[in-house]
Amino acid sequence: MDSLQSNARRFPPCRQIMNVILDVKGRIIECKCPLQVSGGRSFSIDYKHNCFLKDAKPFQYISGSIHYSRIPRYYWKDRLVKMYMAGLNAIQVYVPWNFHEAVQGVFNFTGDRDLEHFLDLANQTGLLVILRPGPYICAEWEMGGLPAWLLQKPNIILRSADTDYVQAVSNWFAVLLPKIKPWLYVNGGNIITVQVENEYGSYFACDYNYMRHLRTLFRLFLGEDTVLFTTDGNTDREMTCGSLEGLYATVDFGTNNNVTEAFKRQRRFEPRGPLVNSEFYTGWLDHWGDQHAVVDAQKVSRVLAEMLSMGANVNMYMFEGGTNFGYWNGKVMDYYYQFRSVVTSYDYDAPLSEAGDPTEKLVAIRDVIKQFRDIPSGPMPPPTPKFAYGFVNLKKVGNVSSLLNTLSPLGPVESQYPLTFEEMKQYYGYMLYRTTLPRDLSQPTPLISPLNGVHDRAYVSVNGVFQGLLERDTALVTNISGRQGDTVDVLVENMGRVNFGSKINDYKGLLSHLILGKDVLTDWKIYPLDIDGAIAGGWPHSDSQKYFPAPEKEPSLGPVFYMGTLQPNGLAWDTFLRLNEWTKGQVWINGVNLGRYWPARGPQQTLYVPGPLLSTVLPNYITVLELEGAPAHQRVLFMDRHQLSATFTLYPGYLLDIRDADSRCSHLLC
Repeated sequence: MDSLQSNARRFPPCRQIMNVILDVKGRIIECKCPLQVSGGRSFSIDYKHNCFLKDAKPFQYISGSIHYSRIPRYYWKDRLVKMYMAGLNAIQVYVPWNFHEAVQGVFNFTGDRDLEHFLDLANQTGLLVILRPGPYICAEWEMGGLPAWLLQKPNIILRSADTDYVQAVSNWFAVLLPKIKPWLYVNGGNIITVQVENEYGSYFACDYNYMRHLRTLFRLFLGEDTVLFTTDGNTDREMTCGSLEGLYATVDFGTNNNVTEAFKRQRRFEPRGPLVNSEFYTGWLDHWGDQHAVVDAQKVSRVLAEMLSMGANVNMYMFEGGTNFGYWNGKVMDYYYQFRSVVTSYDYDAPLSEAGDPTEKLVAIRDVIKQFRDIPSGPMPPPTPKFAYGFVNLKKVGNVSSLLNTLSPLGPVESQYPLTFEEMKQYYGYMLYRTTLPRDLSQPTPLISPLNGVHDRAYVSVNGVFQGLLERDTALVTNISGRQGDTVDVLVENMGRVNFGSKINDYKGLLSHLILGKDVLTDWKIYPLDIDGAIAGGWPHSDSQKYFPAPEKEPSLGPVFYMGTLQPNGLAWDTFLRLNEWTKGQVWINGVNLGRYWPARGPQQTLYVPGPLLSTVLPNYITVLELEGAPAHQRVLFMDRHQLSATFTLYPGYLLDIRDADSRCSHLLC
């Protein structure tokens, strides 16, 4: 193991260059210093021998991506040790800006956001770090890691030299990068390279002034000797717009690409220096409505071996994906120009599963790595224990419209026309828009979003009775009826902002008028909903005596809260929550937002519940917001395995369809 915990003093860098060799574009490809200080920590690029140099010796990294923001802090060490035991000598890490500055000027680096603690654990484990601090990261993360409060400037051009954007980035980096500097390898830490922006060549702006500004900021805060790099897709256009002099250009590609051709493209932009695939895709992401993505393990291992045999440096994206807890999932626009949200699980078919368990893919990768470097001896740490806690019955709390005093304690904002989430400074989750019917509607009358202005789903009720929904791109009309003066409630769900492409200025809420028949609806009361705050404060269980109305013969429709209790049994093991026959919604356990469920659309059928969230001695509180319609049985199931598609394996050779699962799980799993 490298001695990564050394407190070796940083030696002064060479400032006198006696020999400089330039390539045809005028870039430095080799320089020699008159004085070489032995014994100092260093990491650099050897353009003559086409490799990295670590402490003046040739170095090849074999890395894997891991996102601390998608893994509970309790499990960081477990995941890092497994990555080290798999044979990796480095990890690649994104820093999501919005995870640390969700509110402008308020920075959070504590708990699950303690980046320096994560870097320290990696250092202790023996893993070097390739840091990707953005400011944009993509990562299938909400708005690509950019904070939604940037959109309060309605004409802001993100990822460009726009004055407002550049100022916000500069302020953020003035906080982040000084925290990073002590963790640079040359300063005794473990960060060997730092990425500037991310896949910038795939963005429409192609703004070199913006990239130059970022380069200046990184050099200012991290020093002239830090190895800075860019990553771009395997096309000439992307590499052209994404690369910049002074930033080492790397490429990303997966198992379906020709390795030789991909590295030839990198060579066109970096004639000398190490070959680098910064994102070698071990799997892929899922969107709601997709089939679960799977990439063959043997294909991954074969292409990995081919790259390593060429001396290339490879980062596997992902090595463990983790979970989009809360509202952190991103969204993309597909080939049909429809916006599709990323599911809650970021399992990614990675070598370590969503719950951090080693897979057959990990074993295959480890067998490849040991052909190229010595790997740690000893067994791989075992999977974290799982437990099937069984069924829990839930009870109705009430529909959202009846709970506004609790969920929106500051009350509504009145406006003639709808305001967006961003205008209300409610960046995530849900808001409720309320108005009244302007006239009697004895027959179902179309409520229309004429400009596709519902971002992203709207659940429409009249006098508390659910009438239908509107959905961005796919359902622009629903019919409602009622009498003049009846209350119309429109609960709007933010399904996550676009994380990739030109549409990342993704405003949420009602972005345009709603038209009812021939009438434009006006005079709105807009309620920002602090659902997470209420639940974190103990609601609804702290007020449980107020609820539990008499059982209804028919299941409730529309946005309704339910609650239940998982009784302690002395174990706090990982488990997976399945909501069979529930439609769509959000789940909290002990005040923690697990994320979205949508089994009706799939492919994901279970939500990962990390064991540390559970109590071994106190009741574990479950809160469910069902948005469309709960099943008559109103129960949920805690299983001992995840279910990322419509079928799953109970034991070898036995596949169970989700529609039959409830009738069989009671004796097979629980």
